[in-house]
Amino acid sequence: MTQGNLIGMFAAALLAVAQGCAAPQPSQDLLAPTEAQMKIRSVQTRSFDVKDRQTAMRGVIAALQDLGFIIERANESLGLVTAARFAEPNFYDVVGVTVTVRPEAEGRMTIRANAIYNNKPIEDPKVYQNFFATLERSLFVGKQ
Repeated sequence: MTQGNLIGMFAAALLAVAQGCAAPQPSQDLLAPTEAQMKIRSVQTRSFDVKDRQTAMRGVIAALQDLGFIIERANESLGLVTAARFAEPNFYDVVGVTVTVRPEAEGRMTIRANAIYNNKPIEDPKVYQNFFATLERSLFVGKQ
């Protein structure tokens, strides 16, 4: 066997090993919406009769504080509020929430809450119903 043949065989073997170690390619539909995602999004989103984003943001912050959350960030220009709190009963678990506020139409705002429990999405509709009920009260008090 010649040195050229050995180099060629070595290169072919190295290429085969490299291809075997390559990371698997993600599925083409990785970021495609699913029926479950659309369903949870509808649970996480409500529309409110609020004239401006600042009023809606204040209502969101007040509602989160009423629910025991600590506000981590609030960015009015993006319409974004993030907050977290320790969860009962052991207070080792963490609940995080991100709320977005965006204009829908004249005099209306769309508000979406996205909650996680120990880095896992919360999909229980009751959790979001509780948040939006608290937010409604907060927005009503803010109008007074």
